[in-house]
Amino acid sequence: MCQENTNNKKKVLSCIQPSGMLTLGNYLGALKNWIAMQDEFDCTFAVADLHAITVRQEPAALRQQIYSTYALLLALGLDPEKNTIFIQSHVPEHANLSWLLSCYTQFGEMSRMTQFKDKSLKHPENVNVGLFSYPVLMAADILLYKPDFVPVGADQKQHLEISRDIATRFNNIYGDVFTIPEPYIPKAGAKIMSLQDPTKKMSKSDDNPNSWVAILDSREDIIRKFKRAVTDSEAVVRFSEDKPGISNLITIYSAVTDKTISEIEKEFEGKGYGEFKLAVGEAVADTLAPIKARYDEIIKDKKTLEALYRAGAEKAEKVARKTYFKAMKKVGFVL
Repeated sequence: MCQENTNNKKKVLSCIQPSGMLTLGNYLGALKNWIAMQDEFDCTFAVADLHAITVRQEPAALRQQIYSTYALLLALGLDPEKNTIFIQSHVPEHANLSWLLSCYTQFGEMSRMTQFKDKSLKHPENVNVGLFSYPVLMAADILLYKPDFVPVGADQKQHLEISRDIATRFNNIYGDVFTIPEPYIPKAGAKIMSLQDPTKKMSKSDDNPNSWVAILDSREDIIRKFKRAVTDSEAVVRFSEDKPGISNLITIYSAVTDKTISEIEKEFEGKGYGEFKLAVGEAVADTLAPIKARYDEIIKDKKTLEALYRAGAEKAEKVARKTYFKAMKKVGFVL
């Protein structure tokens, strides 16, 4: 995406915040699809570190999380030769275009954003302007690279819709400046629930560390967490809405082994939950082990890591600068 798209591949953009360790739910629900997309599409991936500071961060911890998230994207198998992979704050056009677009965004539109309401309740001591306006920065993230598609989950649909609305409004005033991106619904990623409360989505923000598995957890921790997973008293490995705990484990086992639900039910027919939990834990540990091993190599080699993220930013900025200057010129700024 750093060059003119001469391979006729459609463009896709995905961003991820460096907000702590990514989970098994992140991997099976979204990141696994990113690996497949890089062969089908012309992809740009960003570590969205500017978004992270709407919540107070400890500087050294934030810096390490940015390094870690970038290294993990590489460890997952995203190829910097095929894709543009960069750190958002290294491309100043993101913040610059955000200001420009904020002047074409209505206060009422921002006040209706559900995530602002949710996060304001969670952090009442720090309801800052950035928290209110960050969907405009997200619009800038997207529109700078003129993607055809943006992968979205249910919690991000509203942000893509506002990006499309802002771009359409700007284009109606100034002509064809921004590509209007379409939502990309990838092959259904597994929806992974909490291991301790299977009615809730797995999340690293959960207070109970046994409720989620980090991609970089040790084998011992992974197996231990699955052994402690909440199930039910029936002791039958069967997928059913009234068995959310065991159904969640079946979903996870299916996602990491590619076995169907019926195959799993047959495999564990007459076997207890203890044996099944151990099998799921071992299968997940086997799946994540190569990623962790690769991550451990990458994160130790700071020189190579720095060279990659700086090269990625340089490629990204070539595209971003072109889009930003076009928008500035249309508005009437002297360039």
